[in-house]
This record gives sequence, structure tokens and C-alpha cells, in this order.
Amino acid sequence: MTTITLQVEVPIACFRQSRAREYAETYLVPPPSTVYGMLLSIIGEMDRYKHCGTKLAIAMLSEPTQSTIIRTFRRFKKKEISDPSNARPDYQQLLTDIQFILWVNAGTDAAKPTLQERLQIALTHPESIERFGGLCLGESRDLVNAVTLLPKTYHGEALRWLLQDENGSLTLPYWVDHVGSQNTRWLRYSLQDVSDQRQPPDSAWTEIQTS
Repeated sequence: MTTITLQVEVPIACFRQSRAREYAETYLVPPPSTVYGMLLSIIGEMDRYKHCGTKLAIAMLSEPTQSTIIRTFRRFKKKEISDPSNARPDYQQLLTDIQFILWVNAGTDAAKPTLQERLQIALTHPESIERFGGLCLGESRDLVNAVTLLPKTYHGEALRWLLQDENGSLTLPYWVDHVGSQNTRWLRYSLQDVSDQRQPPDSAWTEIQTS
């Protein structure tokens, strides 16, 4: 088996746009880089380079509701962490009721076992996995409600596919440089209804890579 299919449900989350500053806007769908991070968390893997080459395909089941809240953000302007100038209220966008189907393919993942194989083990024998913390998608407070292993062929509701599209309106990261932004990698996408499509089209696959 080279591909597994997962259904992911998240009650509320913010996929903060990389270029957002004071107003914390959210991407309308979970970026491939964020989904990859969640998958590593499931198996307890802390080396994000470990499974480069893995391919992901994402299809939305829901159309999340968007809202805006005001919350306290911390930005370290002063060395003393408790200095009041380090905290200020700002607006943040949230998405509610996020549900999507995720296909994980080994691709060119050279690790043994592959990420796809480790996920299969984690979801069928969770007692064999050593990990820590809650499972999140996005920020650490954005807890995942459920990850369900599905049959290889999906037979459920109609899907909206996240497809690579050079003219698409969504620009999403598939690899994030956490020490700056120079090495962050992006692709353009569009969300499309593909009639009677239950397996990922070729343009739905994104390879997780650093270049």
C-alpha cells in the first residue's frame, strides 16, 4: 500500500497567512505545510525533514464559517517578558467547522518506514506511538477533534478539491522557513468541484520538499 486516506475534523482554527501582521488573517483552507506538520505530530516525529518527498492531496468536505475576534498577541519588543509593551490586543480571523479528506502518498519519501506507513501504524496501533501534547492543526490551541482512517477509495459526500492552478486565487505554503521567510516555498491553488471525482486528480498532489 502506498496511499492512505484520512478524514480530519477540526472545530476551530486559524491558518495564519504568512504575510499577515497586526490583523491576523487566515487562509481559507489548511495549507499543505500545516497539514504535514499535523501528520508528523500524529507519529511523534520532531524532525520535519525526515519525510520530505511525501505527497499530500486535500479535498474539503465543509465550507468553514469565517469570523473575527479580538485577542491578546505577544510581540517581544522588550527583553523583560512581562513588560506590558510586549502584549497588545489585535484582531484575528478564525474558521469554524473544518472538515476535509486527506490522501497521503509515500512519493519519494526515502525514510524507512515512510510517513504513510508510520501513519498506518499510528492509527491502527496507537499504543505503539510515543508523542507529546495535544494534536493541533494551526496554532497550539487549535485542537483536532478526530482523524479517521478511511478505505482507500472514498465513497462519501461531494468534495471540493484543492488543485494546483497557476491562475488560482489561493497562494499557500508547502514548506515554511521558521527562521525567516527566505526559504518558504509556495504554490498557487484553486478550490474546484470535480464531478464524481473520488480519487485525487494529478493536480491535487503536492510534494513536501524544501525547494
